[in-house]
Amino acid sequence: MPLHYRQDVRDALLDDVYASDDLSASLPRYRFPASELGARNAFNVVRDELMLDGNSRQNLATFCTTWLEDEVHQLMDACIDKNMIDKDEYPQTAELEARCVHMLADLWNSPDANNTMGCSTTGSSEAAMLGGLALKWQWRKRREAEGKSTDRPNLICGPVQICWHKFARYFDVELREIPMDGDRLIMNAEEVLKRVDENTIGVVVTFGVTFTCQYEPVQQIQKALDRLEEETGLDIPIHVDAASGGFLAPFCAPDIPWDFRLPRVKSINASGHKYGLSPLGVGWVVWRDADELPEDLVFNVNYLGGDMPTFALNFSRPGGQIVAQYYNFIRLGVEGYRRIQTACYNTAQYLADAIGKLGPFEIIFGGDMTEGLPALCWKLKDDANVSFTLYDLADRLRTRGWQVPAYSMPADRTDLVIQRILVRHGVSRDLASLLVDDIQRCLDYFAQHPAAVPLSEEEGSGFHH
Repeated sequence: MPLHYRQDVRDALLDDVYASDDLSASLPRYRFPASELGARNAFNVVRDELMLDGNSRQNLATFCTTWLEDEVHQLMDACIDKNMIDKDEYPQTAELEARCVHMLADLWNSPDANNTMGCSTTGSSEAAMLGGLALKWQWRKRREAEGKSTDRPNLICGPVQICWHKFARYFDVELREIPMDGDRLIMNAEEVLKRVDENTIGVVVTFGVTFTCQYEPVQQIQKALDRLEEETGLDIPIHVDAASGGFLAPFCAPDIPWDFRLPRVKSINASGHKYGLSPLGVGWVVWRDADELPEDLVFNVNYLGGDMPTFALNFSRPGGQIVAQYYNFIRLGVEGYRRIQTACYNTAQYLADAIGKLGPFEIIFGGDMTEGLPALCWKLKDDANVSFTLYDLADRLRTRGWQVPAYSMPADRTDLVIQRILVRHGVSRDLASLLVDDIQRCLDYFAQHPAAVPLSEEEGSGFHH
């Protein structure tokens, strides 16, 4: 072996990472590098940059799973090379996906869980779009059979997540979003009836509203639509966006009729990677029965080795999240999910009580399991004599690593600014108590260092910095 080669090998084995030639200068960021790095050096560069991200466990803004059992990590690693769309090559992964669909149909009280249709997706946003597409196709088919125009479809909803705005724009549907009004921060049946007509493809009811985390009243809306059909003949279907509530109510509030127990509910979407407790990258959509999914939306492909139907928007996707979802189902069952989610609700209620007692905050929603998610949101009291805004509080909490978002509500309550906490699996009572302590520290800090000064009456109401 040449001497210089032995020296290169020795340097590669013995050099300290941060004293190596590879890391002696800044690496290219926006141009493709000309040469390669050692794996150890490249790994440490990337890992170091990731230190600048927030700690996901302290991110109380996200609905997504941030704590996972070691066994889930092992299953994800075992599936890292599996493309779940290739059902001919990975038939058992496809089988696990099918089992999950039928388990969810059963959980959501499908009248015939063995004769339903559904699929996994990259998340509930994609699943919601598939549900919306099915509504549009079914409406168009009915209109064409009646010899009527299909030019102007519309969709009714309350304050929804951005995916429904995307659906409406991408697929040419008018979105009739019910604005908030006063203390009414979610959809109700009366407002739905003001907006439906013969071009309405369906009503999207959100079971866990993004802004306030409350459940919208699915059963009340069904009853109103039943009366409408009796009076006018209009048969308006419901899609339930249960991105979070779909993995909560069946375990913690099973008596709430929101799912396929209501005949007008034709499809449901949910996020496996939210309260389904799976890693990021899996959602689900399930139709009431096979007839609710138009055949035009299903494509058959044969170039992966077998003739396979597919009706997701995405094609190639990792199989690990689906396998992890199945693991959670058989690992936890109804009993385990109920225990975990109940603990989340208890912590949310503890936080609502503790934060409400701090003084300047008014709790809008406090984690009631019959009314919404294990979450809470609050505003500053109208008569709160404080020298900060909720935006200031959110910014100050970040100095301790907490991400507790402050944001204004959508139309017509943009004047209302709130803060929200999502309590997920892994947010323990101890962590919650540490957060309350840090909020109190922030209040003490603002008392000594005002962040905002009230405007004078001549200048108007509010604050300036």
